[in-house]
Amino acid sequence: MLRRLAPVQPESFEFTPANLAWARAQMTKFPEGRQASAIIPILWRAHEQEGWLSRPAIEYVADMLGMPYIRGLEVATFYFMFQLQPVGRIANIQICGTTTCMICGAEDLIAVCREKIAPEPHTLSADGNFSWEEVECAGACANAPMAQIGKDYYEDLTPQKLAELIDAMAAGQVPVPGPQNGRYASEPLGGATTLSDQAPPVLRYNASAQAAVDLRDTLKRIDGREVPLRTPWLTAGEDVDVPAEIEPQPGAGIAVDATGVTVQEAQAGSPGRPAGAREPDAAAARLQDVDPGEATVRRQPAAEGGGRSEGGG
Repeated sequence: MLRRLAPVQPESFEFTPANLAWARAQMTKFPEGRQASAIIPILWRAHEQEGWLSRPAIEYVADMLGMPYIRGLEVATFYFMFQLQPVGRIANIQICGTTTCMICGAEDLIAVCREKIAPEPHTLSADGNFSWEEVECAGACANAPMAQIGKDYYEDLTPQKLAELIDAMAAGQVPVPGPQNGRYASEPLGGATTLSDQAPPVLRYNASAQAAVDLRDTLKRIDGREVPLRTPWLTAGEDVDVPAEIEPQPGAGIAVDATGVTVQEAQAGSPGRPAGAREPDAAAARLQDVDPGEATVRRQPAAEGGGRSEGGG
């Protein structure tokens, strides 16, 4: 499918200070000269900040990474997760339309979007606050039908519930994501029917929904201040003391080569083709032909016939 940039583009793009610090931190994950490897996460942060990717945003990221603009455009237009046209200021509603959701009522959810937002997908509502589209499977089949709104899943939807969610968002409310029929995660509506002797969940909602409630970042544009900036990989190269009790030890009484590898751990050098029932002597010879001092298996020449199976030509 051919994907093009929006015909109307903003004049410029710039990261917020916090997002810029985050983007520069991502670049440190890669060796000098390989910063272009960070293009997908940095493009995604630009996407999260604005809600979509404009040409100035793509070129801004390409400049950061020292890449030709065409390389940035190739990435942005290839991955469908990047929106290339403006989306609703409040929310872009992505309705899953694949088999399970379609069977469970996705078409009715799409009808709600056509009525309350716009008749066609990828179109802004009259006030510019909402947009919608149909997407492929979002992987929440146990909670069908569902929609992704912002960063979160809204599951077990009905047309009435989706309409209520749209009205609530329009009124400035931040709805609680996750199942909308009262069940916990993907458990049965009446509660768990197995492992009933286990302790009940500590969280009120499933983990992702609880994080959305705690951070309140479900609908907001990401400016980089939502969570602290952490760069644990910057200390990954430091020497770490390994406790003696978990240091690797060779097998007792087994010959060890210069690398510390025992016979049991040595990489086999014998042909990958196992000896067949017709070659018992060859199999025995291979097992005996091991030099304990070198801890390697010497390769034997293939038997006459080259290792092809009968009928293999």
